[in-house]
Amino acid sequence: MDFSQVLDKCGNYGRFQVMILLLYGYTNILGSLHYFSQTLITFTPEHWCFHADLKGLSMEEIRSVYQNISASSCTPLLGVVNGTGVVATDRKCSSWIFDRENGYESITTELKWVCDKSPHSAVGQSFFFMGSVVGTIIFGYLSDQIGRLPSLLMATLCGGTGDFITSFVHTLPWFAFSRFMSGLSTDTMYYLMYILVFEYLSPKSRTFGLNIILAVFYCFGLMTSPWAAIWIGNWRHYLWLASLPALGVLIYPFLICESAQWLLTKKKYDKAVICLKKVAKFNGRQVEESVFDEFVTFYRERALQDDKLNSHEDTFLAMFMTPRLRRFTLTLLVKSVIITLSCDVINRNMEGLGTSPFKLFSFTSIVYLPAGVAILLLQNKIGRKGMACTALFVGGLITTMTGFLIAQLDPMENALLLAIMVGLGRFGATVSYDAEIQYAAEIIPTSVRGQAVSNIHVVGLASSSLAFYVIYLAQYYKPLPSIFISCLMFFGAGLCLTLPETLNKKLPETLADGEKFALNESFLYFPCFSRKEKNVRIDSA
Repeated sequence: MDFSQVLDKCGNYGRFQVMILLLYGYTNILGSLHYFSQTLITFTPEHWCFHADLKGLSMEEIRSVYQNISASSCTPLLGVVNGTGVVATDRKCSSWIFDRENGYESITTELKWVCDKSPHSAVGQSFFFMGSVVGTIIFGYLSDQIGRLPSLLMATLCGGTGDFITSFVHTLPWFAFSRFMSGLSTDTMYYLMYILVFEYLSPKSRTFGLNIILAVFYCFGLMTSPWAAIWIGNWRHYLWLASLPALGVLIYPFLICESAQWLLTKKKYDKAVICLKKVAKFNGRQVEESVFDEFVTFYRERALQDDKLNSHEDTFLAMFMTPRLRRFTLTLLVKSVIITLSCDVINRNMEGLGTSPFKLFSFTSIVYLPAGVAILLLQNKIGRKGMACTALFVGGLITTMTGFLIAQLDPMENALLLAIMVGLGRFGATVSYDAEIQYAAEIIPTSVRGQAVSNIHVVGLASSSLAFYVIYLAQYYKPLPSIFISCLMFFGAGLCLTLPETLNKKLPETLADGEKFALNESFLYFPCFSRKEKNVRIDSA
């Protein structure tokens, strides 16, 4: 009797699964507040060098004074003559006038990290992403060694501590250190909770549960965080709001238990039984003791057979030792780079589009809801491969159109149209990103899922450090970032065809299973076009 059969008896979509999904939703809110805090705290509004002649002038009048001066944000004035600024060539700015968004004080406005000190914020960004690479490797490894739940707690608390420390810094070295510490949990806490939920949900409810919760709770966090920052009015206080709720994960061990599937891969059969009994009790199910005895016997015998055939322990590096798993792994690595970089550029490129970046980010975040619904309605019909391929291709088309409109239209006069296109671009990127998460988790065998998923996404996170350089391409040709990203998305759509379909299939538990998975399947195989319907029991591996 395998895991899926026992989970059916204990309840594969009962009160326990509702509880773990709600905690997954809470983790999504924490993740959204945490990930985009880096953008909100370093927001740099329009600014100009201060001069006594500018006192009492409105922002429009100040813009008029500087309208014929290049590099106006860092050019000092001798004075203002007939409404026009006279440049002081032998001076440097020491004070600035900031056009703050509803009075919001960011770290750049408080510490005057502009002009010569403008790289300071970028240094913090770099250390944040460096921390994310290190943290994903460390916590991904720990999740396969000590368990999903303790690794999740450590990652979340580490990120919250980093944000809290950041709120007290006044110097660049401390800012860099605290952002590195904060970055250690970036995406890691989300993926670890995703894997934990994934391994307790039945395959039929997995698409609904994971994607609807992600759409609702992550969307809520994204839409409210810019308004919360404006309402609080100060980047330090906003970081308190983003970090202190991380303490809530301390109650997780009292409400849910460790992944029973992970315990099975570590041959901790007694502990796996304890977890399944807890699930059964939570769901109000009565399961006979003989069921668990048969369950343990099945996995003990299977482990003995595996030991005879393969004396090596399953590891992430071992996925590169066999031809098919190596191809799947390399494809997932490249796809992670494409999708993560595309999402980051589309999500962060909010300035110069004729609308407040805060408002544009908040309003366009609503697309997470229809994105989740789209996955829910389509993924179990057209398959994982079809969903991933279509989302990337359509996203590439939308991004191309957005770049063309940015090049041709005046942002101030067409702010609404550009906002709609940005929202559509975020929709395509979000569907691609969310579809990729479940697809990768199903292709990767259970025995290395935590470490492999983390390593795949750490490569994607590392590529996020290139997002600011991609956005900077607009200095040479305004639609160039959109063109570059759309080309990446088209390439990613083609890569999806090389991966196997996972819908309605028994998922691999070991590397040996993974190597044999979907043998002889055509690159162009899609379940929705298949004439033969196979009633194959899906394992929740």
